[in-house]
Amino acid sequence: DRVFFATNESVLTTASRETLRKQAAWLRKNSNINVVLEGHADERGTREYNLALGERRAFSVKSFLVSLGIEESRISVISYGKEKPQSLNDNESSWAQNRTAITVINQ
Repeated sequence: DRVFFATNESVLTTASRETLRKQAAWLRKNSNINVVLEGHADERGTREYNLALGERRAFSVKSFLVSLGIEESRISVISYGKEKPQSLNDNESSWAQNRTAITVINQ
């Protein structure tokens, strides 16, 4: 599952919160599972700016999941900034796909 963000933002949208509520419910049922939250940004901006933005996005998701009762120790955070794009096209639609936080099961 992934959630999306507006340009230069790390604030969760209503749709993102709903997705994360479902993730939290699944994580509560699967208490032996740990996750990594990957923060991503689109290709615009410097490497340093986008790494920081990706980190803010991932921590925003982590904070919300913790507020829903998921133990903080089960959640790791990493930022890829613009280094691992989900879409490679140079347009707004592609950039929107890259402004994400992705929840990955840590095995």
